[in-house]
Amino acid sequence: MARQQYSDFLCQLYGHKVQKLNVSAGFTCPNRDGTKGQGGCTYCNNASFTPAFGRATSSVTQQLLDAKLFYEGKYADMKYVAYFQSYTNTYAPIERLQELYNEALAVDDVVGLVISTRPDCLGDDVIELLQGINEEYKVIVEIGVETAHDRTLELINRCHSWQCAQYAINKVAQRGLVVGAHLILGLPGETEDDMMTTVDEVAKLPVRTIKFHQLQVLRGTRLAQHWERGEVQVLNWTAQEYAHLCRRIISRLPENIIIERMVSTAPSELLLHPRWGLKPAQFQQIFDAP
Repeated sequence: MARQQYSDFLCQLYGHKVQKLNVSAGFTCPNRDGTKGQGGCTYCNNASFTPAFGRATSSVTQQLLDAKLFYEGKYADMKYVAYFQSYTNTYAPIERLQELYNEALAVDDVVGLVISTRPDCLGDDVIELLQGINEEYKVIVEIGVETAHDRTLELINRCHSWQCAQYAINKVAQRGLVVGAHLILGLPGETEDDMMTTVDEVAKLPVRTIKFHQLQVLRGTRLAQHWERGEVQVLNWTAQEYAHLCRRIISRLPENIIIERMVSTAPSELLLHPRWGLKPAQFQQIFDAP
């Protein structure tokens, strides 16, 4: 059985061809605001993946309307999914979460939600809210796992454990919600065997989709400061070497797990390392090469 493409998976889930629209709702994170830690993840610069129409300078409704204009005309029968991506999108009082999610779903042609969050920010009240929404609108909960190694999680200031991630994934899936996992390849100190261990461990869980990123050293992050001072070593791999790793990963993942993407591209003005200068389609050509 051939692995299903992510776009086809979304089409099947929502019953339409859909486009994800980034939404920034002004959240923060518990490892950023002092609840669990300060400064956030050492590698995180949200500007690297938040488009101009997904900045929290306007309402959720206005962001979605602006994004719809950007994608208008791409397909004849386009529907949309509101993607709450920036920071931790279940980290607020339950009343505020319900207000924001309902606002997004009230926009014409928005047929579902993708909620990006941390495993330690999925309390029973949050899951019950998402489960209720899921009865009418399909919800994907994208959980930042990053790695299965606690030593790395501590090093990058995640302020949660691998056990916490396992618990959250199982709990969310038991409520009938689609679970996606986010993993980062090439985290400081990790070998290729470490990365494969993470992949194997995540594959044992009720995960429906996985999004992989190569570690990127971005301006304005603590990782960049440590890297520039020589305090942290990161892999100096080529795009070809990374593509080889991705092929190894795919060969051992069960066919029922959908791969959303294997590579991430940050804006050139923010990216310090690795500077491959490739668009996703160009990386795909390297990946497909014999």
